Amino acid sequence: MAFESLSEKLAAAFKRLRSKGKLSEADVKEAMREVRLALLEADVNYKVAKEFTATVTARAIGSQVMESLTPAQMVIKIVNEELTTLMGGQAQRLASTNRPPCIVMLCGLQGAGKTTHAAKLAKMLKSQGHRPLLVACDVYRPAAIKQLEVVGEKAGVPVFQMGTANPVDIALEAKAHARDYGNDYVLLDTAGRLHIDEQLMDELKNIKSAVSPHEILFVVDAMTGQDAVNAASSFNDALGIDGVILTKLDGDTRGGAALSVRAVTGKPIKFAGVGEKLDDLEVFHPDRMASRILGMGDVLSIIEKAEQQIDEKRAEEMARRMQENKFDYNDMLEQFRQIKKMGDIKGMLSMIPGLGNQLKNVDIDERQFSQVEAIILSMTPQEREKPNIMNFSRKRRIAAGCGLKVEDVNRLIKQYESMRRLMKQMKGIGKKGKRGMPHFPMMPQMGGRRFF
Repeated sequence: MAFESLSEKLAAAFKRLRSKGKLSEADVKEAMREVRLALLEADVNYKVAKEFTATVTARAIGSQVMESLTPAQMVIKIVNEELTTLMGGQAQRLASTNRPPCIVMLCGLQGAGKTTHAAKLAKMLKSQGHRPLLVACDVYRPAAIKQLEVVGEKAGVPVFQMGTANPVDIALEAKAHARDYGNDYVLLDTAGRLHIDEQLMDELKNIKSAVSPHEILFVVDAMTGQDAVNAASSFNDALGIDGVILTKLDGDTRGGAALSVRAVTGKPIKFAGVGEKLDDLEVFHPDRMASRILGMGDVLSIIEKAEQQIDEKRAEEMARRMQENKFDYNDMLEQFRQIKKMGDIKGMLSMIPGLGNQLKNVDIDERQFSQVEAIILSMTPQEREKPNIMNFSRKRRIAAGCGLKVEDVNRLIKQYESMRRLMKQMKGIGKKGKRGMPHFPMMPQMGGRRFF
């Protein structure tokens, strides 16, 4: 995951601070030197890293911090606040207009993920009740139009294309088409290049001049580090971008782009791509990302993901069944399916405070979810509804039916019993709370290893 190495180095620096009952100015400066080195190793812009640590140091050696009962915690609090400020302070919304359609132009270098993230953004807008239109303005890259049509179909969003016509004409016709057919957002998937060149910039400027987009989003690969920041700066100078979509933030990236792009360009990161699926696009929250970097977790993002994916009516019904001690294999299957819908399990669990480091060397094999599903689907309706009738001959038949071993069936039965006992102890916790938290699926123990 992104920031893993940076998080480890920052944790080590703060651990040394926590070991001291009272902090001196020298202690703070030594810790900030380690923080600066960690930022530079994460490919953060040198000037940004230097200014960041200077600001933290100035705040941290103030009398209010040095004389507090827990100075180390105060320093970490300051780092958290400054990281949040560095990445933009607060989440930024996508542009909107009172006179639709709202034109959003996506630009960037080739290979950054513009086409896929255009579809991701379209799907997000559709889930919010909008009627987006995807527009194929990349007429140069082989199969670019076909790719947009494929991802557009998966997202359930229409795609406007005119083959290899002039991209400026395509954008103008798409704008008129959106007005005629009631599309309130028009997402222009423009062409990219392997490197920034004058021809590319001229075309993008012509499109901007013709359709006057309400928002220009620069799509950039987080794994390219400082190259991403330099590219964003060049596009901003030429076009005047309004925001950034950072892709591949779930990959093995050092995170320097996320920490530098706002400071260098002055433009906020608005969205982050966190996976390969079309649902794997998140609004970028600087405060939550700062918490993740410092190993404090990100519970709010987990709750939001759960709210988007979990059927509230079904969850209410399951909560009632738990309270009445009627939890059976059908309910267990539903739990597993809800967890699968939420995406990358390890990534999600790493957002729970205190779990990030514990999960570093844990191998969570998500294929076991499919095995659990296969075992339960091999049961008869009666066996699913009445778990207590299970015997050896039934287990053997179920194992043969799903192509697994009796030991696998026994493991699932143990897991079921464990979940049922846990739910009896947690009666009432699954009810919807005052802040609107959804019924969150219970995390299973798989392959003899509990997630947490």
